[in-house]
Amino acid sequence: MDGVSIEKRRMSVRNFLDTNVLVYTDDHSNPAKQEVALDLIGECRATNRGVVSLQVLQEYFNVATRKLGVDAAVAKGKVELFAELHLVIPGLDDVLAAIDLQRLHKFSFWDAMIVRSAVRGLCKRLYSEDMQHGRRIEGIEIVNPFA
Repeated sequence: MDGVSIEKRRMSVRNFLDTNVLVYTDDHSNPAKQEVALDLIGECRATNRGVVSLQVLQEYFNVATRKLGVDAAVAKGKVELFAELHLVIPGLDDVLAAIDLQRLHKFSFWDAMIVRSAVRGLCKRLYSEDMQHGRRIEGIEIVNPFA
């Protein structure tokens, strides 16, 4: 392969952002993690390689408003901003596949839905603080960006 093809393949790698990455953008009590989250989301936006799911947006809004005290209008605006990334809207087939992942890998159902959404979003990396760093599932590498 020529260098252009390799570079094109590298640039097409998509990254799934788990809820905790989005939540840390509003967590002023942890400035180090906040900076990492803001940088990661900024990079994903700039390269058009970021992916989130409807579940992640819902969880972000819930945590940001209930646990961090973010004003609902501000959180809604951020949901709209995050939705400009590639958005995965799971269907029944994804729910059934997540059930299989949950049974096979002993994930919580909701973490299995995250993995399934990353698969659906054609991702190679899943950025999450909640899953085992370095683990590979369904061709996706789990990376803890805060480690």
